[in-house]
Amino acid sequence: MEEELPLFSGDSGKPVQATLSSLKMLDVGKWPIFSLCSEEELQLIRQACVFGSAGNEVLYTTVNDEIFVLGTNCCGCLGLGDVQSTIEPRRLDSLSGKKIASLSYGSGPHIVLATTEGEVFTWGHNAYSQLGNGTTNHGLVPCQISTNLSNKQVIEVACGSYHSLVLTSDGEVFAWGYNNSGQVGSGSTVNQPIPRRVTGCLQNKVVVTIACGQMCCMAVVDTGEVYVWGYNGNGQLGLGSSGNQPTPCRVAALQGIRVQRVACGYAHTLVLTDEGQVYAWGANSYGQLGTGNKSNQSYPTPVTMEKDRIIEIAACHSTHTSAAKTQGGHVYMWGQCRGQSVILPHLTHFSCTDDVFACFATPAVSWRLLSVEPDDHLTVAESLKREFDNPDTADLKFLVDGKYIYAHKVLLKIRCEHFRSSLEDNEDDIVEMSEFSYPVYRAFLEYLYTDSISLSPEEAVGLLDLATFYRENRLKKLCQQTIKQGICEENAIALLSAAVKYEAQDLEEFCFRFCINHLTVVTQTSGFAEMDHDLLKNFISKASRVGAFKN
Repeated sequence: MEEELPLFSGDSGKPVQATLSSLKMLDVGKWPIFSLCSEEELQLIRQACVFGSAGNEVLYTTVNDEIFVLGTNCCGCLGLGDVQSTIEPRRLDSLSGKKIASLSYGSGPHIVLATTEGEVFTWGHNAYSQLGNGTTNHGLVPCQISTNLSNKQVIEVACGSYHSLVLTSDGEVFAWGYNNSGQVGSGSTVNQPIPRRVTGCLQNKVVVTIACGQMCCMAVVDTGEVYVWGYNGNGQLGLGSSGNQPTPCRVAALQGIRVQRVACGYAHTLVLTDEGQVYAWGANSYGQLGTGNKSNQSYPTPVTMEKDRIIEIAACHSTHTSAAKTQGGHVYMWGQCRGQSVILPHLTHFSCTDDVFACFATPAVSWRLLSVEPDDHLTVAESLKREFDNPDTADLKFLVDGKYIYAHKVLLKIRCEHFRSSLEDNEDDIVEMSEFSYPVYRAFLEYLYTDSISLSPEEAVGLLDLATFYRENRLKKLCQQTIKQGICEENAIALLSAAVKYEAQDLEEFCFRFCINHLTVVTQTSGFAEMDHDLLKNFISKASRVGAFKN
C-alpha cells in the first residue's frame, strides 16, 4: 500500500492527499529551529532555507506549494508585512502558488528569491538598496523586481552581506546593493539601487553559475573560467594580491583548469573542477581552506582529501565553515566547526553537506536552498513494489477465498525457494490456494515484492504458520516482531501456543515472559482456561522454575 499523508489544505480546510511514492521527505530535524514544528508539519516540507544572524529564521515550502515562515523576523525578513516574531509557522500568502527555483539571503537579513517562472522577489533589510527596488526602506512583504529584468528569466540568485546577484537563462549577470568595495562590479564604489548588468570582461561570456562572499562575487563561465570582483582584503579573489577589484577579473592562476562549481564562505572561496579536484583561497584564520595551517592564501591552493572524486563543495557567506562530498558518498568538513578550528578536511558520519551546516556551522544556517524534488526515477525496489497485484503486467493469478491476487512468475522464482520448484514446469496461469486465508497469502506475496509485512498481530500468526511451512526464515522473524507488538493479557496464551506450535523460540520466550509479568490477569482469561493440557503442564513447570509461585 502507498502510505497517504494528510497535507496542509488550501482555504477550504479540507486536507489534500499526497502519496509518498513520488515524493521523498526532507530531513530538516538537525536544525534547532525546526524543533518548533510538529512531526506532521516536518513530513510535508519539500524545500527549506534556514537563515538569519543566529539561524533563527526559516522559510519552507510544502508538498502542495504553500510557503511558510517561522522565527524572529528581524527587519521583516519573513515577508509577513510586520516585524512580529512567530514561534508557529505562518503561511506567506503573497507568494501563494509560486514555485521556488533559487533562494539566497544576506546578513541584514534580506531575501532574494527566483521562481520557476524566472521572476525575482525580494524583501527584508534594505539599508543599502540590496532589495533592488530603488529605495532604502526595509521591505516587509515580497516585492517583484523587474527593472532591467522584465524580459529576462532568472535561474539562480546569490546574496552577499548587503548586495545581491542574479543569473539569467541566457548567461547574463545582474547585481545591485552595497558597493563599498566594488562588489556590484560596476567599476565604481557607489551603491547600486536597481539591478544593473555586470559587463566588462563578462560582456560576451556565458555565465553558468554564481556565488557571493560577504563583499565579493564569483561567476563561472561555460568554458570553465572563473571571474571575480569586489573586496579582496583576505585574498578571497584568488588574484595573488589583496587589492579590491571593482570590475570582473579572470582568475589567471586557474589557467587550463575547468571549474564547474564555486562556493564562497565569509571571506574564503572554494572551487570544484571537472576532474573532481578542489582548490581554495582567501581567509584562513579558522583553517577554512583545509590546507593544514591558518595562513591566508591569495592564490588557488589544492585541497587534498581521499583519492575519490569530489562531487560537491559547500560554503556560506555568513560562516567560516567548508564542506565537501565525494563520489563514494563521504562528507568532509573543515574550518570553524562549533567554535573549533579544523585545519584539514575531517571525515564526518554525515550523508550530506547540509548536515555539516546544521550541526557545526555558527550560526546554524543552510548553505543552499534544501530541496527534495518529486523523483520520477524509481529504484528497482520501488518498481517491484508498484507491480505487486497489478493485473496489467501479471502472468499468474492466485485464487484464495474466491479472490484473485496477481503476481509475476519470474519474480516469485527469484525471491522464493518454494516457487522456484513449484512453478518450474507449471504452465497454468491460475493457482488455487486453500491452505491459507486471503489476508495471510496476500501478505506473503506482498512481502516477496516489498521485503516488509503489514498485518494485524492476529493475522501475523497465520503468516508465521506459512513462513514455517515455506521455510522463509526472514519472514518468520518479521512475523515474530509484529506479533510481539500486539501482545496483551487477553491474547498472550494464544500467541504463546502459536509460538510453541511453529517453533518460534524467540517469540515463545517473549510470550512466556509477558505471561509471567502479568500472571494474575493472564490466568483469569478464557485463553488460559482453554489452554492445551500439555502446554499448561509445561507452562506451570517452567513458571515454577522462574519462581512465579513463591509467596
